[in-house]
Amino acid sequence: QVQLVESGGGLVQPGGSLTLSCAASGFPFSFHAMSWYRQAPGKERELVATITGPGNLRNYADSVKGRFTISRDNAKNTVYLQMNSLKPEDTAVYYCHFSAGNYWGKGTLVTVTS
Repeated sequence: QVQLVESGGGLVQPGGSLTLSCAASGFPFSFHAMSWYRQAPGKERELVATITGPGNLRNYADSVKGRFTISRDNAKNTVYLQMNSLKPEDTAVYYCHFSAGNYWGKGTLVTVTS
């Protein structure tokens, strides 16, 4: 049974940082690419970042390039999203996604406000 459990969201001021984690189970984690998506209020869900199974290739949405970093620890079956220089427009529910099986976590809320 595939499970994706996000954590690390919260309230942060503009310019601040947060690190999200997604603990995965139920599939061979190290073989599969993982992604982070986000959905802001009233907007469609959008892809934020993707990392390959070995972690050697990463892609980012233009809106987060240079500020966010996706990484993974295959020994811990966990994928991370380090978010720096946060802006109010980064406010959203952030979701972990296992694309090969099209599984989603329940999401973690990030709110950027002064």
